[in-house]
Amino acid sequence: MEKQVINAKIRTTTGKTAAKKLREVGSIPAVMYNRKGESTMLEINEVEFNKVWRTITPTTSIKLVVDGKEMLALIKDAEYNIRTDKVLHADFFVPDADQKLVAKIKVHFKGTPAGVLKGGFKKERNNQIKVKAVITDLPETITADISKINVSEALRVKDLEIGDKVEVLTDANLPLVTVSPARG
Repeated sequence: MEKQVINAKIRTTTGKTAAKKLREVGSIPAVMYNRKGESTMLEINEVEFNKVWRTITPTTSIKLVVDGKEMLALIKDAEYNIRTDKVLHADFFVPDADQKLVAKIKVHFKGTPAGVLKGGFKKERNNQIKVKAVITDLPETITADISKINVSEALRVKDLEIGDKVEVLTDANLPLVTVSPARG
């Protein structure tokens, strides 16, 4: 899938007045952090940012273009005003290419367990796992097919198909979905 792009310019003005002026012209003040915690102040287009921000997960890497220089980044935080439906500020994190990141990723379940079709009850026990990978290998989402789970069986973390470049930090035996028998 093509990486989503956000174009940015380095900004030199700071403070509430400068931020307000940026927002008046359709821009958002932002900050980009690197591995060492060093920050660079940015100015990004509000419409462009919203298009990307509203369609990604916390582990989706985007292409951040700062004054023509491309880098992979994660949107770490966005300050959002719920009354005006506007983003007020954004934080980006640009890791080193070889830096392993730890992230929590939501697991989406698809299908109806075979055990439910036989009268059992499905129970979602956990829908999030912790993983470690470099930014290029970080999964955006994880989808698990639960249609083969029978009564008294479970889908466990070790059953997920994630790939060998991603290290799973969550206990391999942790049940994600179980199907219990009908009470008779």
